[in-house]
Amino acid sequence: MYKIVLRFFVFSLYLYSLLSPVAVFADADAPNIVIILADDMGWNDVGYHGSEIRTPHIDQLAADGLQLDRFYAQSTCTPTRAALMTGKSPQSLGIYSPLSKLNPKGLPPTEKLMPEYLREVGYQSFLVGKWHLGFRESAYQPLARGFDHFYGHLTGGIGYWDHVHGGGLDWQRNGKTLREDGYSTHLMTAEIDRLIKLRDRSKPMFLYAAFNAPHLPNEAPEETIAQYESIANPNRRIHAAMVGELDAAIGALIKTLDEQGMLENTLIWFMSDNGGLNSSAMPAPMVRVSGILQNWLGAPLPITFLEFMRTNTLDSASDNSPYRKGKQSIYEGGVRVPSFLYWKGKFKPGLNTQMITVQDVLPTILSAAGIQVLSPQSNLQGVDQWLNLTAGIVSKPRDYLVNGFDGEALYRFPWKLLALSSGEFELYRLDKDPEEFTDVSENHPDIVAELQLALEAYPRRESIHIPVWRAAMDMDFFGGKEDRIPWSEIEYQ
Repeated sequence: MYKIVLRFFVFSLYLYSLLSPVAVFADADAPNIVIILADDMGWNDVGYHGSEIRTPHIDQLAADGLQLDRFYAQSTCTPTRAALMTGKSPQSLGIYSPLSKLNPKGLPPTEKLMPEYLREVGYQSFLVGKWHLGFRESAYQPLARGFDHFYGHLTGGIGYWDHVHGGGLDWQRNGKTLREDGYSTHLMTAEIDRLIKLRDRSKPMFLYAAFNAPHLPNEAPEETIAQYESIANPNRRIHAAMVGELDAAIGALIKTLDEQGMLENTLIWFMSDNGGLNSSAMPAPMVRVSGILQNWLGAPLPITFLEFMRTNTLDSASDNSPYRKGKQSIYEGGVRVPSFLYWKGKFKPGLNTQMITVQDVLPTILSAAGIQVLSPQSNLQGVDQWLNLTAGIVSKPRDYLVNGFDGEALYRFPWKLLALSSGEFELYRLDKDPEEFTDVSENHPDIVAELQLALEAYPRRESIHIPVWRAAMDMDFFGGKEDRIPWSEIEYQ
């Protein structure tokens, strides 16, 4: 009888391990994990890709780490952040574009996020910077999603000095509104330094450093802008200064990790949330009209909607070359972004040319931390790339879907099918034509048909977004006057 009970008990534990999303605890020497997310950084906005912008700290980490030559985000911020935190496609979560400040919903609370997985095995988790995954109910906010500490802003782009988004102050620490003087990149840097030094040293640390740079508006300290006086375009000059400030912040982060004796046991993953914003990704009529209105009326334009269109079209100054277009587009410039991993002594300097996506980050991070996701109930759509990154054992990439204002695209590497908003289809073979010069759809009708079927079958959920017209009635301006209560207080009114 005793043996029967014992066997039943052991079998019950086995079944529980299969049904539990996380069944294996992190290793005793689990690494600290740092994800650095830049906001709207273009492929050619970093020195190691040949940019005129000086990024010595980023360049050194990339040179000493493993550069990811084919790392793909989504074409805009909220979808990328949703995929990063869940390991799932944003389309399967009902997320297709940036969340408006008016959006009542956010990343579904039923989804398990990266810090929640890590908390179960003893990690402390900090978020410094931009959230942009929903905030109008506390269940959508960072402290309800596994983070132990949150400092930064809940919405999209903010003014770097005034910390305002869409008429409301958006700056807080752990739910409490802050009115702080200072440049946002500098304030985030100081908070990161403080958190690392005050951490619980008995636990490994997960730091999500989600900087708002170099997202619009174009704002930077004058002394940093002056370092780029050789750049003729004034918008590009300020953009370069914002990237330079981000690089300095990353340098300060590395210095703190080193001084705290943490650097040798810290995995750092750097990436941008989408391609850089510039006019090449905008519809030609919008660019033309914005230019005419600016010439007639100057800037800013007196009509709110038109000014929002103008600043996003004409003030943006990222460089995604050699790739086509940029943020909001399904072409390579909108989704192929700078990325690398650094772990001192663990990664040999090199270049990984396999296709890796933002959906792969969560399962890969969990694997690096020694956490095995055993249950099919977790439904992760990303691929664990750890053996690919550390041992060159390639994992076949899964189909990957991106959305943009110009349509949607399905990747089945090396093939990429674009379903344009015009109703037309284009096909590119990216290993031979990464710049998307030649549409080969007429040469490969069988592949087009195959990918069209896969595109139609790709899992999607009903959109959580409010109608565009409603968002247009109260635009998500970046910086400016306050005309309502702070966003951290909105739920309680």
